Amino acid sequence: MDVGEKIRIATRNTSEVVMLSELVEVLREEGAKGYIGVEPSGLFHIGWLIWAQKVRDLLDVGIKMKVLEATWHAWINDKLGGDLEMIHKCAKYIEQVLKALEIDKGDVEYVKAEELVNDSEYWRLVISIAKNLSLARVRRAITIMGRKESESILDFSKLIYPCMQVADIFYMDLDVCLGGTDQRKAHMLAREIAEKKGWKKPVAIHTPLLISLRPPISGEGLDEVDLKMSKSKPETCIFVHDSPEEIEKKIEGAYCPMKVIDMNPIIEICRHILFARPGFKLYVEREEKHGGDLYIESFDELVQLYSMGELHPQDLKRAVAKALAKILEPVRGYFQINKEAEELLKAMRRATITR
Repeated sequence: MDVGEKIRIATRNTSEVVMLSELVEVLREEGAKGYIGVEPSGLFHIGWLIWAQKVRDLLDVGIKMKVLEATWHAWINDKLGGDLEMIHKCAKYIEQVLKALEIDKGDVEYVKAEELVNDSEYWRLVISIAKNLSLARVRRAITIMGRKESESILDFSKLIYPCMQVADIFYMDLDVCLGGTDQRKAHMLAREIAEKKGWKKPVAIHTPLLISLRPPISGEGLDEVDLKMSKSKPETCIFVHDSPEEIEKKIEGAYCPMKVIDMNPIIEICRHILFARPGFKLYVEREEKHGGDLYIESFDELVQLYSMGELHPQDLKRAVAKALAKILEPVRGYFQINKEAEELLKAMRRATITR
């Protein structure tokens, strides 16, 4: 695979790469290392399929990918009620989902946060990073936790989190950092500190966030924390374990205004989940009086049809629900036949999901 093809695969379905020229150089070298930090926080929803597929893409272009099971980070962030034992179970559950999705083909390296925090060198990095940041700068980075800046006063541990996340990158000596656009502030901090300290500057790859099925009507004063799909509001998101009937019900109730493309969650699912799959075509069943069945071969074609009113929201919703159910069928099957995975899923269903 030449570098041009590697770049195409590494950058597809992303929001931003900082910096593309640096990524080209990384992909020219052998043995580049990348990571994504994942807070074990509950059931895996379809928004996470975006970063999961990008993990696979980066593995396919030769980057050795680590998944940091950010258990201590989740504990600081009060995920799963701050129950560290349940957080660890959730980390194992996420491993099973990545296997079910065939993202992990035996080539993903899982790193437990305990491996980092048990080393005094890690904490030396945390302090060194903290000494290069002002309190105001750290508070502005609180949004990487899925929280607003004002929530940094909930308890002092919240202010440690951004310094830890930046330290993770340098401790593991990474070339590439992967995360949603909500992780941008941490990655930019890492790049700035690298420049200041003369350390290796990591490339940052940011994937889009999937918006909630029922976003607020008015966008005034809202940010990505408010708008993104969240497992703490199960009625507004689709989990990878949902049955076809559950998927259909949730899609049926989703916000999907006629002819509107922007901030339309059904359109966003098509953009970032369905048509992000190579060779995908959306089959829409319609009565003859409404134009008859059709295959939509690209996202651009979908946008054209929908924006002109040639595709009704209800027809689109039915097609998307069926396509999603088919894509997620292997996950449901995996968790039915794998006993360990099934028990972990049961534990997650019983868990208290906290924001």
